[in-house]
Amino acid sequence: MTPQISIEVATPRLLAAVRRRAPIREIATAWRPALDQVWSFLRKHPGLRTDGHNVFLYHHPANRLAPMDIDFGVEVVRSFAPEGDITLAETPAGKVLAASHIGPYQRLGETHDAIHAYAAANKLSFAGKSWEIYGDPVEDSAKLETRIDYLLS
Repeated sequence: MTPQISIEVATPRLLAAVRRRAPIREIATAWRPALDQVWSFLRKHPGLRTDGHNVFLYHHPANRLAPMDIDFGVEVVRSFAPEGDITLAETPAGKVLAASHIGPYQRLGETHDAIHAYAAANKLSFAGKSWEIYGDPVEDSAKLETRIDYLLS
């Protein structure tokens, strides 16, 4: 199913995050240990998170296949002092290409590819950052919702 892609204006989201550098093919193994650290931190700081979602903030290198810095985070309601590997990160504000991916995480690449194709067809360029906002967990992976935003230049 082809995702619906739109141009929207994103507002910043504060994240408690752990930054890691990984090539695209290693994201599947890098995210869990990083998020485990974030969730451990959040359990020690009640009130920092209310109902925020997991968010992966990608800092894209010029070469799309090169390793990239990724902030694996969880939305928080206020800033905080960094602690160990846990830092405050923020998604950027501005115009984005946005799409909702419905389905298993293993197929997220298809939605990313569709966003890149849309940008090329419409002569839009990216500003080096994208992020995925993961919806609430559900039993049926076909119903998982993930929002994907790419910051536009």
